[in-house]
Amino acid sequence: MKVKKEFILLIIVIIALSLYLVFRTTDKTHYQLPDIPEISKKEITKIEISKPDASIVLDKKDNTWLIAPKEYPADTGKVENMLDVITGCTLTALVSEAKSDHLYDLTDDKKITIKAWADDSLKLDFEMGRPAPSWNHTFVKLAGDNRVYHAEGNFKDKFDLTVDKLRDKVVLSFDLDEIVEIEITKGEQTIALAKKKSPVESIDKKADQEKTPPDPAKTETNWENADGKRADKPTVNTIISALSNLSCENYIEDKEKGDFTEPDFTVKLKGAREFILSLFEKPTEDAKEYPAISSESDYPFLLSDYQANRIMKGPGDLGIEELKD
Repeated sequence: MKVKKEFILLIIVIIALSLYLVFRTTDKTHYQLPDIPEISKKEITKIEISKPDASIVLDKKDNTWLIAPKEYPADTGKVENMLDVITGCTLTALVSEAKSDHLYDLTDDKKITIKAWADDSLKLDFEMGRPAPSWNHTFVKLAGDNRVYHAEGNFKDKFDLTVDKLRDKVVLSFDLDEIVEIEITKGEQTIALAKKKSPVESIDKKADQEKTPPDPAKTETNWENADGKRADKPTVNTIISALSNLSCENYIEDKEKGDFTEPDFTVKLKGAREFILSLFEKPTEDAKEYPAISSESDYPFLLSDYQANRIMKGPGDLGIEELKD
């Protein structure tokens, strides 16, 4: 009888332990993460970034992102980074239900609020704080929800930008191969060069360095002036290469493009169309940037000394040589 009671007691203990293991809360997640509405990049037509000291609004017009209200063109790559976050925002864990926003930089003086619209419909509205200690997540709150969550990815720096940092800094862009003429004016001097192809002159070293007749099948490209004088090809190609995808340091906010006249240096490039860049005298002797304007930008900007030194080559720097007979 005693054995029977012990057996029953053992059965009860086993059942109790089993129920405990099934229903215990330790190491289990007993909450459901909110669903974030799905939205595609193509749908998004407006992004608002609100920070404690400023707000930035981006509007998409004719598939181009512009910074309101002056409609500055925005840096395509940086906007694409934002869209990646907005369309791929994924909550991975509940961090806090307490009102402890200061622990996560989600207070009014530190948080960044992001809103994304598809036309007039607000699709996403959330606040972001600092990156999580793992640096693989960001602390966020959804609109109307006081709880703090982990969002996948470290993305605060993709939104913590000024208007100047977000502007498209490319001021001149073209295909190198399309350029067939270049005209350079530095001070009082001007030189025009055209791209010309000519047969390659071969040298027979075994015949006392005497030239052999040019092979018409082998040609090379050079830059020549109207008199048939050839410029130093690497120097000219360096100038064109520096201009082919030229980005400025900053834009000049307090002046218009029309305020700049009488440049110190101008270069014109001709291909399918004409491209023009002009550089002007520095405002002060110790300034490290040149004011400039471009035919491809509506705004005056600044180029660094390094950029200017690669471009500002006068006629005397091009190594013009007489073509040999």
